[in-house]
Amino acid sequence: MATKSKKKAKIEIENNEDPQEEPVKVMATEEEAPEVKIDDLPGVGPATAEKLREAGFDDLLALAVMSPGDLADQAELGEAVATKIIAAAKKMANIGGFVSGGALLERRREVLKLSSKVQSIDDLLGGGFETQALVEVYGAFGSGKTQIGHQLAVNCTLPMSEGGFDGDVFYIDTEDTFRPERITQMARGHGLDPDAVLARIHVARAYNSAHQMLLVDEIKRMSKGLNVKMIIVDSLTSHFRAEYIGRGMLANRQQKLNRHLKDLKQLADVNNALVLVTNQVHSKPDAMWGDPTKPIGGHVLAHASTFRLYLRKAKAGRRIARLVDSPNLPDGECVYQVTQEGLRD
Repeated sequence: MATKSKKKAKIEIENNEDPQEEPVKVMATEEEAPEVKIDDLPGVGPATAEKLREAGFDDLLALAVMSPGDLADQAELGEAVATKIIAAAKKMANIGGFVSGGALLERRREVLKLSSKVQSIDDLLGGGFETQALVEVYGAFGSGKTQIGHQLAVNCTLPMSEGGFDGDVFYIDTEDTFRPERITQMARGHGLDPDAVLARIHVARAYNSAHQMLLVDEIKRMSKGLNVKMIIVDSLTSHFRAEYIGRGMLANRQQKLNRHLKDLKQLADVNNALVLVTNQVHSKPDAMWGDPTKPIGGHVLAHASTFRLYLRKAKAGRRIARLVDSPNLPDGECVYQVTQEGLRD
């Protein structure tokens, strides 16, 4: 009888039937555990946390992927302090361990795909342009590199149900080729409000390579409170090509370019965003056969790019896009055209 009475009392407590009894506190499961914030890191006080936020570091992942020197410079901290913060962030964000292929496949389900609204291009890329990837688009002048940048910027603002990301775009313009009028035409081509689309595209003109690299840090700071889903650099190599001339400066140029690409890829990973860079080309005078057109940036850019698209002109106003490199897709080509309303099949 005593056992039954205890069971009955336990049921009453769990159901909160007695108004004078306080609700039973249930221990939070792993899924219900509160999100760990920067303030929770050991050794990070209110002043340090504020410095980190002002530098654009709002979550543990953004800190965990930094190097001590970079974090010390950007957040104005000592390098020893930055090292401790990064180590604590890695531990609390559970970064650095091996995971099974199945777990990695599950994580890949977070990857989104942005539709170009051109069926042939989407098919070539296995459904669209992936987030957490750096996509390089290269080709000669007039091949349509900037047109793809403008079109994807518009498409990024589309709802998820229509193949967009419903997100904001940061556009680094190095050649003064961004045109809001073109965005307006493309937005109307999709039946969108041009003013609403333009409001979600944040543009900055880069005047040299150092300024171009600093703008990536500015994106980190400005992205607080925004759903950043795409970063466009048009073009990536223009300033580097003009400022670092000759073989004697090649090594320095490639080191700077590598650092710039690393920062862009970090933005893609932290924000689950797409990074699109356009690239200039040059012709190899010693090429005896085949296409002499080669992209600038050498092996550094080739290794950093997740996908590489080579654009070229064709007859009757058509364009040809060739998938040159991909981690999981075969090489191939597709044909599309650039119209007043944007890219079309």
